[in-house]
Amino acid sequence: MSVTVDIMREDWADPDIALPDYATAGAAGADLRANFEAGRRDAGLTLAPMARALVPTGLRVAIPEGYEMQVRPRSGLALKHGVTLVNSPGTIDADYRGPLGVILINLGDESFRIGHGDRIAQAVIAPVAQARFDVVDALPDTDRGAGGFGSTGVG
Repeated sequence: MSVTVDIMREDWADPDIALPDYATAGAAGADLRANFEAGRRDAGLTLAPMARALVPTGLRVAIPEGYEMQVRPRSGLALKHGVTLVNSPGTIDADYRGPLGVILINLGDESFRIGHGDRIAQAVIAPVAQARFDVVDALPDTDRGAGGFGSTGVG
């Protein structure tokens, strides 16, 4: 299934930075890249341990109605450096038209530098269903019932 996402660069964004793209034919997520304003491109951004920052992509998007863009961590950054997303997955709603930024956090022991053009997250386009919430007097029984937080076993 293919969905078209309209994309626009910010006026200040570096047009040489690649648009979101899929690294392989079977990839579920399209890579998002850091795109810093002209005065910060050489320096990038350094995240100290336990620090977080909103990293700009230089993009705005229009997600089709009935879909969302999920912004997810890159597994290599998480494993090798402890860099992940604070709100994972982040959600870009179909009606949002503001700047697309990625909230990164460094959970590692060493500072981590994010360079201009670095792949910082991945975007997954997913269908969305809006629910109707009805107040009821009782919920139907299930085998599991109210068991949670490990109630189904270990592993």
